[in-house]
Amino acid sequence: MTALEFFRLQTREEVLALYPHFAPVGVEEVDLAAALGRVLAVPLPAPEDVPSFLRATMDGYGVRAADTFGASVGAPQYLEIKGEVPMGAVPERPVGPGETLRVPTGAMLPPHADAVVMLEYTAEHPDGTLEVRRPVAPGENVLKPGEDVRRGEVLFPGGSRLRPQDLGLLAALGVTRLQVFRRPRVAVFSSGDEIVPIAEKPAPGQVRDSNAYLAAAQVADWGGIPTLKGIVPDDFEALKTALAAALEDADLILISGGSSVGARDLTLEAIKALPASEILAHGVAIRPGKPTILAQVGAQALPLLGLPGHPASAAVVMEVLGKPLLARLAGLAGPAPWGGKVTAHLSRNLAGASGREDFVRVRLRTEGGTLWADPVLGPSGLLSPLVKSDGLVMIPLGVEGLLRGEAVRVRLFSSGL
Repeated sequence: MTALEFFRLQTREEVLALYPHFAPVGVEEVDLAAALGRVLAVPLPAPEDVPSFLRATMDGYGVRAADTFGASVGAPQYLEIKGEVPMGAVPERPVGPGETLRVPTGAMLPPHADAVVMLEYTAEHPDGTLEVRRPVAPGENVLKPGEDVRRGEVLFPGGSRLRPQDLGLLAALGVTRLQVFRRPRVAVFSSGDEIVPIAEKPAPGQVRDSNAYLAAAQVADWGGIPTLKGIVPDDFEALKTALAAALEDADLILISGGSSVGARDLTLEAIKALPASEILAHGVAIRPGKPTILAQVGAQALPLLGLPGHPASAAVVMEVLGKPLLARLAGLAGPAPWGGKVTAHLSRNLAGASGREDFVRVRLRTEGGTLWADPVLGPSGLLSPLVKSDGLVMIPLGVEGLLRGEAVRVRLFSSGL
């Protein structure tokens, strides 16, 4: 690939459209207690009705609704109290005409009862009668069998990411084991003779390996299993050997540095030397992150994402391209995920990047009841502007810039896919 080819940039959307090249990782079975954040591999139908019985939703009295018709404060209806239904028990007797049983919230209604009169609209008398001061309609203050969930109803399609409330519903249905996609295993490398381990004091011209730790943390935050594979020097054979070894036990390879055009940038050649390799993209029309590489490598057709060497660039590429790639491998259905989005007003003019989508780091603040997005500017080699930011604002391709006071969508940095 020549330098000229490098500058034939692909758009972010064109790169995302390449992700169907990569299949989701394998499937495993997990306990419900370990299923939070996991992605279902198969659709999940309800095995039974919820609730499975006619259930009171208020403390009160189980009645035949027709026995309360016409009741009012001035002309109450009177019913004979025949006992109560204990929580968690099957009623011992039905409700006959003109009769009632006490029922707590959640209790099973006795046979022939079809409504519950709330306590506040009644009064018990010493002779065992109940004064009803308000009528109820059939089905009032009760849940019918299957009203929450019907047996056979598909609760979650395959590709759904399970949330806390989803686990609660599955627990109510007695689901104890689930078929989910494995968490993607991600091999994380850094390359470059100038990179040293974080425990070392860098000599002049050297920097600590921050990129690998940042990328690994992003992978873990988004549900993957990162493995730090260390630093590879600017040496073709060393790069080729390290990447080939990662094919043995990874679902995704991340390597930062060595992706720009230069005499010592050997990453691209090392990737091309791997078995069954194909460069899908080298150069993406985004700022920061232009020298990004996407490749398919090995007999397993694994994805490899080559990140820029500058920390802020690598972090942004992971947000806009790495996160949706990880979601694809994790089996997540639907559009590429982002964190939450909020609308804010831009606090200053911003110029766009000619020919590229521009992702600008911003910090949010509230002033006078208005949410403002303050651009946090700085070279892509700096980490502190990223740390001070709450999210990203995108200046679209072909847009010259955004104006102060303009409403913008801020894509928040957030945990989870």
